[in-house]
Amino acid sequence: MSLEMRKQCERCSGALQDQSPAYICIHECTFCQPCTEEMMKVSPNCSGELVKRPRPQVH
Repeated sequence: MSLEMRKQCERCSGALQDQSPAYICIHECTFCQPCTEEMMKVSPNCSGELVKRPRPQVH
């Protein structure tokens, strides 16, 4: 099962490109880097830890 690469931050609705730095939790809640830092790396949706989202490999 692959990750759903969401295209916007769930907090500020800022655009997230595939290569943009973004953070996700185990439930794939997705946030931009500034929002993640403001939330102290904890998802407000599920209280899960936010970690850097892997970037897809460019071939």
